[in-house]
Amino acid sequence: MSSLAESSKIPIKNLYYMLCYSWDHLSEIGEATVAGDDDKDLPNLLTRILIGKLRSLIKRGFYREYVELEEEASTLRGKVLFSESIATTSFKRGKMHILYEEMSHDILHNQLIKATLLQLVKMKELDDDLRKKVSKLTSYFHEVTPIKLNRDLFKNIKLHRSNRHYRFVLDICQFLMESSLLIEEGQTSQFADFYRDPREMAMLFENFVRNFYRNELPFYQVSRETIYWQAEGNNDKYLPRMQTDITLKDNERKIIIDTKYYQHTLTSNYGSQKVHSGNLYQLYAYLNNQQSPLPTMGMLLYPEVNHTLDLNYQIQGHRVQVCTVDLNMGWRKIHERLINIVTQ
Repeated sequence: MSSLAESSKIPIKNLYYMLCYSWDHLSEIGEATVAGDDDKDLPNLLTRILIGKLRSLIKRGFYREYVELEEEASTLRGKVLFSESIATTSFKRGKMHILYEEMSHDILHNQLIKATLLQLVKMKELDDDLRKKVSKLTSYFHEVTPIKLNRDLFKNIKLHRSNRHYRFVLDICQFLMESSLLIEEGQTSQFADFYRDPREMAMLFENFVRNFYRNELPFYQVSRETIYWQAEGNNDKYLPRMQTDITLKDNERKIIIDTKYYQHTLTSNYGSQKVHSGNLYQLYAYLNNQQSPLPTMGMLLYPEVNHTLDLNYQIQGHRVQVCTVDLNMGWRKIHERLINIVTQ
């Protein structure tokens, strides 16, 4: 966007809606309305929503799994560990070392939630009322082992029919971690300004637009498409990979969309405003190498800065559009804009 300040003008609820689309949690969009309008930033809104979801989870009961436990016991069950028992002369005390399984709440799913709550309590910018509520919720996790948050741990989470109600809660926790909203500084922590990070916002913008079309225009096949170079030679492995951000396809046409999130929608060249040449070259390469028999249109889609863009060109037989969407608008208008640019 034109400046970091421009990006911070995006309404908090709009950022939340974008996250819901990006995570494919459309059923959770209404939670922003329930949370209210008094949240000063995205972390406080997400924390408020997290509190509400955790209260429901607590009423339902924590998900449990079988975990392996080892102990020295006088009653035998599970597997007897003979080597350990002999090494510690357990038999002299009338006991043996055993290994057994037991249903437990002390599993990774709940450990990650507890770790997130403990970190949130230390956040300087967290609303005082929210801090008290988070602290109170933490007490329900007293049987859960505290762990240090690590983004790799989220990759080990397995979700299925029995624990799918954890998915949205864990997505919030993972977002707070992976988007660097939680930055540890000794005994205290602070929120990072997510929407001031162009890389994070670019990823969110792309995922949001892709899932928006996947959900709102079900008659289109929506995907990321790999396009192969129409080239000859024996070293094509050195050619860069071409993969679209978004490809929409139905029985009549195909649309290739490349989303961009820049501080400036246009670039200046000797005092005049121009489309970023690299973006246009990239889109043209997609159009020129794709082999669909359907009429194919290419689109560069940017967040709006200062003014709306609706540029249309014909470049060597290919229709090319350069469009913007104003993320500061009301959500209904954003919805209408995204629908109109691909259906007009």
